[in-house]
Amino acid sequence: MEKPLRSQPTRDRILDAARRLFAEEGYDRTTIRTVAAAADIHPSMVMRYYGSKEGLFAAAADFDLAIPDLANVPRSEIGKTLVRHFVERWEARAEELPALLRVAVTYEPAREKLLQLFREQVAPTVANICGPERAPVCAALMATQTLGLALTRYVLRLPPVVALPVEVIVERLGTTLQSYLADQPPDRAGDA
Repeated sequence: MEKPLRSQPTRDRILDAARRLFAEEGYDRTTIRTVAAAADIHPSMVMRYYGSKEGLFAAAADFDLAIPDLANVPRSEIGKTLVRHFVERWEARAEELPALLRVAVTYEPAREKLLQLFREQVAPTVANICGPERAPVCAALMATQTLGLALTRYVLRLPPVVALPVEVIVERLGTTLQSYLADQPPDRAGDA
């Protein structure tokens, strides 16, 4: 059995404080100093164990997309159901995904966390829908659309994208996702 690190209680206090502050204050307003103060340690200790704010965020953040059970969803409605779920999830927890997307662009551990989300949460759901042989392509195409939406609506906050009503996003993007899942052109996706 592996002996726990002597520093583990300190690391745990830092992560507990970081999780609470990232959730309450968001990524942008949380600082190394505020986390250190909440953990009752010197800021240099946070830097020692996690290297940077990005490293701390990647270690502390727990992302659960909470993808719904799609077993009872009509096959022709799965694309729209997923889009609606993602929009509702992102808007309910507005700081998490945008922060992860921003950090993942430049910080490898955060990028790995995003890839882990994809592998562990998105890929199995897609494999259940379109089969394991088509799943990699379907999941990749879905990621281009959903992450593109998240980036433009929640990170870059492009005014025309922010202004889009949720129902328009669900209808149009849901139809596109449905076409990937059904392996049909977008104008035929509703027939799947």
